Amino acid sequence: MPEVTRGFTGRRRRRTEALPPGQYRTDDFPVLSAGPTPRVETDEWRFTITTETGSSHHWDWNGLHRLPLDSFDTDLHCVTRWSKFGTRWAGYPLDAFFDRVQTSAGHALVTSYGGYTTNLPVADLLGGRAWIVTGYDGQPLEPVHGGPARLLVPHLYLWKSAKWVRSITLSDEQELGFWERVGYHAYGDPWSEQRYSL
Repeated sequence: MPEVTRGFTGRRRRRTEALPPGQYRTDDFPVLSAGPTPRVETDEWRFTITTETGSSHHWDWNGLHRLPLDSFDTDLHCVTRWSKFGTRWAGYPLDAFFDRVQTSAGHALVTSYGGYTTNLPVADLLGGRAWIVTGYDGQPLEPVHGGPARLLVPHLYLWKSAKWVRSITLSDEQELGFWERVGYHAYGDPWSEQRYSL
């Protein structure tokens, strides 16, 4: 049997790490944004969910902190091909917000302070799959990473996890977001390499 060199097989990954196709592991936390970093003060921060019928539900910073807080570790996968393993977050599950919302809508358009948008199926925001996060690695979330609060949907490419989250608008029909309108995939599953629309 021919000998296989280390250079051929590459470095061994930790057993707990699962790297999606086309990705590489990084220990850094690269900062990528579609525009300048908004500076949102917590006393001015508001988050709104508007249903397909026009009904709106609002949370300010104090109202946000009355929801159940989760602390959790998760992996991140960016469409630019980096993956970061074991990131530590503190945040509020979207399920807690939706407890107050009556909707049968299938689609969501997320809007950020600064105007960025991204679209997701409502189902991907529920079932313990998405959070509004305010803390990273034991510290308040820095503005460059989306602070004071960002959406985190770690099972999809990171552009779906809108920084500086401001609102979610629910609809019966899909409306594409910022990157999706210029050719990024409407869904963005890293395990299927859904980087771009065909």
